Amino acid sequence: MATFAIGDVQGCFRSFLGLLRQLAFDPAKDRLWLAGDLVNRGPDSLGMLRWAVEHQDAVTAVLGNHDIHLLARAANAVEAKKRDTLDEVLRAPDRDRLLAWLAARPLVHEAGPNALLHGGMLPAWSLAFTAALGAAISQALQGGRIAQLYAAGRRVKDAQWSDALTGDERLGTALRIMTNVRVVDGRGQASFDYSGPPAQAPLGFKPWYARREAFAGEPRVYFGHWSALGYHRAAGATCLDTGCVWGQTLTGVRLDDGRVFHQASLEGST
Repeated sequence: MATFAIGDVQGCFRSFLGLLRQLAFDPAKDRLWLAGDLVNRGPDSLGMLRWAVEHQDAVTAVLGNHDIHLLARAANAVEAKKRDTLDEVLRAPDRDRLLAWLAARPLVHEAGPNALLHGGMLPAWSLAFTAALGAAISQALQGGRIAQLYAAGRRVKDAQWSDALTGDERLGTALRIMTNVRVVDGRGQASFDYSGPPAQAPLGFKPWYARREAFAGEPRVYFGHWSALGYHRAAGATCLDTGCVWGQTLTGVRLDDGRVFHQASLEGST
């Protein structure tokens, strides 16, 4: 039995299946962690979701920003974006089953020495605090409150976090941070305006994991969302997003021994 973690698929289902062949993945005995953004911009989000639901006993997936966008679109809480490729999912006869499964995915998953989330966390947040926020968000999403949380996360100016936030604004802001953060400023607040490589970040901004305090004994965090960073192993955190949807690669790590696998994109740049 092996456990594998895979970065952002974003509807690149052919590449995903190619990577599974490399991994010799056996759903009867192996386990698969997906770092969020299963859908959107790639050509086959529907195929990806159907595969994940069919193999749900072997799959742990956390929610990414594109997954949240799909749920928000399904609830008529947000307009389509120019590069969306979600219409096939929204028109599918089994959409309700697929979306219910997606809405029930966690924001944070932790098992033994490893943890999984899509974007990241603020430097001052422990993993336990982040997971508690994630559990509250998941409860709200499963209660059909995607529209309220989506809107609330954008009402708070620049999604600035404060422990004084309450209700939907607290959960909506945390949701936006956990699924979108890449860099933080000197005060430890998230910025969502920058998506390039860390070396070119604006003055005073650093990757969220580089500003984290040392939380002794915490699991290693595997995350996605940052294709310009690519596969990167830092102290306490590993990025798995290697830009498959941009014609690059899809990356997986065998958590048991740390072996890294790369599958060249079979879809090409979208």
